[in-house]
Amino acid sequence: MSDPQNSPRSEPRSVLVTGGNRGIGRAIAEAFLAQGDRVAVTTRSGGAPEGALDVRCDITDPAAVEAAFAQVEEAHGPVEVLVANAGITADTLLLRMSDDDWASVIDTNLTGSFRLAKRASKGMLRLRRGRIVFISSVVGLLGSAGQVNYAASKAGLVGMARSIARELGSRSITANVVAPGFIETDMTAVLTDEQKDAIKGQVPLGRYGTADEVAQTVLWLTGPGAAYVTGAVVPVDGGLGMGH
Repeated sequence: MSDPQNSPRSEPRSVLVTGGNRGIGRAIAEAFLAQGDRVAVTTRSGGAPEGALDVRCDITDPAAVEAAFAQVEEAHGPVEVLVANAGITADTLLLRMSDDDWASVIDTNLTGSFRLAKRASKGMLRLRRGRIVFISSVVGLLGSAGQVNYAASKAGLVGMARSIARELGSRSITANVVAPGFIETDMTAVLTDEQKDAIKGQVPLGRYGTADEVAQTVLWLTGPGAAYVTGAVVPVDGGLGMGH
């Protein structure tokens, strides 16, 4: 009997992308839509790509997460692919970082991802298949001054993914991490030319990445060609963090 994870898929899958209204999350959602999947996108304020189910959800609220999954399951069936992308920053130096600065970033980026993975895994276990992808950051591996909270949250996703990979692997559920570097988004557009040049000088490929390059990596990790890849951290950073 062939493993469904290893067979070319023809049926559209139920895909959930959090934080999919802009930037990397939007590019990921649009890439899944382009290949014909049934895509739901969670946002706090709306603005999902055309063709996606627009689900309002604050991932720091367990009841909101439960309600979001109920909405997605009713419309598209059990979530087969989860891409945990939603995240925030509250940058400041360690000695100035308040407990709220720490707690808000950890609760959204790390604990929010835990809530999503826990809820998604229920349906995946029943299906005996599934793909979970956490969107981390090169900062989680290299560190970044002024981002103790953000780096900790993004590093934590690696341990979480690898533990989930060990727990759920026997049910053909994979859990992987994508670690983008400097990507052209609204967040990087506000940097000065001098700042952009300094960043590019650190990147072996000498340029920013695109959100679509991150999205294509996610598509591969959730596609039939990556059925034997789990617990991996895949950098999309132009070589910035190699060796980490």
